[in-house]
Amino acid sequence: MSAASRAPLRSNRSNRTAARAFDRGRARARSRAVLAVGAAAAALLVSACSSGGTSGGGGQTGFVTGSDGIATAKEGERADAPDLSGETVDGGQVDVADYRGKIVVLNVWGSWCGPCRAEAKNLEKVYQDTKDQGVQFVGINTRDTSTGPARAFEKNYGVTYPSLYDPSGKLLLRFEKGTLNPQAIPSTLVIDRDGKVAARTLQALSEEKLRKMLDPYLADGSADSDTSEK
Repeated sequence: MSAASRAPLRSNRSNRTAARAFDRGRARARSRAVLAVGAAAAALLVSACSSGGTSGGGGQTGFVTGSDGIATAKEGERADAPDLSGETVDGGQVDVADYRGKIVVLNVWGSWCGPCRAEAKNLEKVYQDTKDQGVQFVGINTRDTSTGPARAFEKNYGVTYPSLYDPSGKLLLRFEKGTLNPQAIPSTLVIDRDGKVAARTLQALSEEKLRKMLDPYLADGSADSDTSEK
């Protein structure tokens, strides 16, 4: 075989080798991106599944944490809730923005989390008692590797409100740092009628403490109001 005829073969082999190297590089990049999201979510939820809760890291402004572990932000100093939408544990679709004009109680939970199991019936009880007053509960299920355990959790504890399925914690990372963002499992947030985060706690809630957290915002407007807080 002449040198001229061997040259195209060498060129083809080189092209195939370069293509395989490119594909391997893309695969590694995707893997690093997935790991980065997971690591960031793990860092965000460093206090995961604890019953005590804390007020979060330093440098946070615009809100005050009370001795009861409930942090609140004054009207005018509240951050907008991020885009929280997607598939639910039961295969439906939820967009928290659709509840604008209502008070939204957002609970971050996992089926594997003991404190989440302890508070589940309290959340459902308060939801049933307040849903006719313009209150919507929404869960964010995280770090469950499939929806099966999460669906079993909802059935076992009689949870009837929807939960977004967020196994890697991507939705949680959308909250702005330095605000009332969820930092533990469980976390519970109150989003006011204007779509702004008004309160947060990083602990499992009794029925009494949940009502204490929610009651001030029930007084801000009527159940059928679709206007801003006065």
